[in-house]
Amino acid sequence: MTIKPLEDRVLLKPVEVREERTRAGLYLPETSQEGPAEAEVIAVGTDETIPVKAGDHVLIAKFAGTELRVNGIPMLLVNKSDLLAVVDRAGAAAGEEGTEAARAVAAGA
Repeated sequence: MTIKPLEDRVLLKPVEVREERTRAGLYLPETSQEGPAEAEVIAVGTDETIPVKAGDHVLIAKFAGTELRVNGIPMLLVNKSDLLAVVDRAGAAAGEEGTEAARAVAAGA
């Protein structure tokens, strides 16, 4: 089965996030963690103002979108307004450039 999002919708595949541990050694499942979730963009709707493309990794609102299964794989269909940010892994790997960007964000620039 193939899904082609319409208009301003984006089809996402949630990224598996490893469980985190507390200092006491207890595991915290993803469902108990605060904050947005990360997902990979699979397909983009026909709206040309959507700022992502297939293959991008994005942060989305925690309970955004409609859950569905495509060929047995869990997916999310969200509106472009549910996209919070694009995750740029290359910037973090660049070393000093990533550090400067982090400082700018922390400083409110």
